[in-house]
Amino acid sequence: MTILECRDVSVQYGSFTACRNVCFSVAEGDYLCIVGANGSGKTTIVKAALGLVGISGGEIVRTNARIGYLPQQNSIQRDFPASVHEVVLSGCVKNRRLFHGRADREDVRRQLARLGISALERRPFRSLSGGQQQRVLLARALCAAGNLLVLDEPVTGLDPVVTDELYAAIRRLNKEDRLAVLMVSHDVRRAVENATHILQMAGRPLFFGSADEYRASQLYKDMSGVEVCGTHLGQCGANCHASHIHIPGDYSHD
Repeated sequence: MTILECRDVSVQYGSFTACRNVCFSVAEGDYLCIVGANGSGKTTIVKAALGLVGISGGEIVRTNARIGYLPQQNSIQRDFPASVHEVVLSGCVKNRRLFHGRADREDVRRQLARLGISALERRPFRSLSGGQQQRVLLARALCAAGNLLVLDEPVTGLDPVVTDELYAAIRRLNKEDRLAVLMVSHDVRRAVENATHILQMAGRPLFFGSADEYRASQLYKDMSGVEVCGTHLGQCGANCHASHIHIPGDYSHD
């Protein structure tokens, strides 16, 4: 069953068209990665699909969508003065109650255990490493996610080992729990390795289809040249073991 569908969606900021005529769908068990250069509209179309920005054309259909969202992070969010338990608890919004009850606290512990980070529950969030913080924020998103997890560049700035671990955790959630995933990623190679479907953006859709079809396309060959390190956000040496991608321009967020 289709959970989320964008039908010919366009988004404008004043006179600037951020993306146009975007069509894609996410069904139960799908893992869709959105790839493309900076400024191609990846984050914009995700925010539009979630109802966070308005659309100037088209239609967005959500069918019984229960969504957990992990947006791009900034330094202020990483320094948030709360415990891990409190951060994850803030994601328990399914029942829309003013106060969190026992069921919510049990859900927090369940999601922490699901990601193998139960030992961090009472730790201050700001004291954790970048990889630990991302797992905590993923647990927070899982508290809200009933059938769809939305992630916007969740591995930016993480080292290669932690990046692989986070991708493995997300893949496990998708395969074992049948949780649909919608992810924005700069790492085209990892996207193709993990996702079931790919949407490539360039202000408009250049490709939407299965990961296998995309792997065989010229678009993938053009995007997967070994030039820029998506983990270190710039040039790096021969000892870097991260996946490498060709992305024109700088790494400012779109």
